[in-house]
Amino acid sequence: MSRAAEITDVPLVVTEQVLFGATVSEIDINKAALVKPKTKFSMLIPEVDAFLKERKTESIVIYGIESHVCVLQTVLELLDNKYNVHVLADGVSSINYPEIDIALNRMRQAGAAITTSESILFQLAGDSKHPHFKALSGLVKEWQPIDRQNPLLFRNLRESNI
Repeated sequence: MSRAAEITDVPLVVTEQVLFGATVSEIDINKAALVKPKTKFSMLIPEVDAFLKERKTESIVIYGIESHVCVLQTVLELLDNKYNVHVLADGVSSINYPEIDIALNRMRQAGAAITTSESILFQLAGDSKHPHFKALSGLVKEWQPIDRQNPLLFRNLRESNI
């Protein structure tokens, strides 16, 4: 998603929980509009709040680690502040695997839209004639083999024997 943000000129805002350290090198945040350390669990720290207000942001796509702590508290706080929040089900994780579905359900009940990376990418394009459609479609194709190996994405299919 950080590459998609770069392609579409959607500002990428990154907060890094000081307990966990810096963002892993596999996620390129070099072109992020804002990168800030935080001790608060929610990412809605004063610098992020100011950034969002300055740009008159209405909708936010969230992904990150510890779905039941940092992601959940961020989503709840953003919803309380009247943002439209889209959470990437395939972009959140937890050290405690069962926490993911519980957190996603809680976010949904609070009013967040639970979606996937692929869905958001094509929502950003909106039309195959969009100038960034080919690049976004390329990201989807690039990640499909990896996604197919992701047990989080396909657990419900396997569990229901579909």
